[in-house]
Amino acid sequence: QSGNWIDRIVCQKKDTIGGAWNNGTYMGLNGEKEQDKEWAIVDITNNNIYVSWTQFDSYGSSNPDYKSNIHFSRSYDGGATWSDALRINEVSGDCVDDDNTVEGAVPAVGPGGEIYIAWAGPEGLVFDRSLDQGTTWLEEDIFIGPFPGGWAYDIPGISRCNGLPVTKCDLSGGPNHGTIYVNWTDQRNGTDDTDVWLTKSTDGGNTWSEATRVNDDPPGRQQFFTWMDVDQVTGYLYFVFYDRRNYDNNNTDVYMAVSRDGGESFINFKVSESPFLPFSSTFFGDYTNVSVYDNVVRPIWARMEGSDLSVWTAIVDPFIVGIDEEIPSLLSLEQNYPNPFKESTVISFKLIEPTEISLRVYDVYGREVAAILDHEYTRAGKHTRVFDPEAHDLSPGMYYFSLDSGRDIMKKKMILVK
Repeated sequence: QSGNWIDRIVCQKKDTIGGAWNNGTYMGLNGEKEQDKEWAIVDITNNNIYVSWTQFDSYGSSNPDYKSNIHFSRSYDGGATWSDALRINEVSGDCVDDDNTVEGAVPAVGPGGEIYIAWAGPEGLVFDRSLDQGTTWLEEDIFIGPFPGGWAYDIPGISRCNGLPVTKCDLSGGPNHGTIYVNWTDQRNGTDDTDVWLTKSTDGGNTWSEATRVNDDPPGRQQFFTWMDVDQVTGYLYFVFYDRRNYDNNNTDVYMAVSRDGGESFINFKVSESPFLPFSSTFFGDYTNVSVYDNVVRPIWARMEGSDLSVWTAIVDPFIVGIDEEIPSLLSLEQNYPNPFKESTVISFKLIEPTEISLRVYDVYGREVAAILDHEYTRAGKHTRVFDPEAHDLSPGMYYFSLDSGRDIMKKKMILVK
């Protein structure tokens, strides 16, 4: 805690998968002040890298003169150089690394290049945003909601535990495109009943929904160390967390939850094969994680056997774990052919029964660029449509085509090349 070993945030990269890591570049160096709790995201539309973290005047100190603040930096050149660190929070926290310390700043990118960040601290859950790639931020932070019991709490068998927030944004082009989500855990229902929560904003973070409970077990059990991701093809939300719903002791499973309706409802399912029994004498770590894209779901977590720690994942098939609802889909959408394509491409779909459908094309920002079918009543059976990008003046790049019956929506990705 001298400040010498965490006095900056370092970024290392390698140019090929099998290559060596470079020596790295850094951001945030500010004398002896400590820089920690960093998270990064890449805006895939321009390859900008955004990083947010907590700066401690003196980590662990209870001196009221020492403060913690949320800092931000960006890189326009693949991490070769970084902007000067910029404080973005309005209200500082203390340096104790506890409920009144500002932490949990995970950046997310919006559909128009916005940068969204939420964190926890003495004001509860708060939010900030930038509309100009991080140059300026709101003059006043937006209050999301309280953090009952604080973000640092005790879980039996865990050396330390946090419920810090995770911020994500839907860029799928679907019905919840642009929605911002914040996920965390807290003990509002008691120290023996830690739960996983979600709130969302559909207006760029100006207003937020009431917190919704993600875990679906009866009250009185512990769920903790949550993380979430948004499948940017389907728009589905996925969560991973430790769960003790099945035991009266500290035995711990790993569960996931999925929402197909923008966080209105959740399906929970167990992904670990067997429970583990942690002991607080061994530091367990602070995080889980999950990454999802186009129905490929990869959670990651740690487990403890005695004093030995190991890291695990699971191959999650969303179509086996009951994620698909029991009501059969009225339609199916095939991949366009050819794909990638230069001139025209064929899109095929099937309808189980006659229905009114729309077949539309969207760019990576979720903007409609073509309406192949617009609420047209269509007979049952297989149908094909030829899509000509030149007729819509489209530039080379990635696009999504969506088949919408009003009840079911299916989407596929296609790539237009020169």
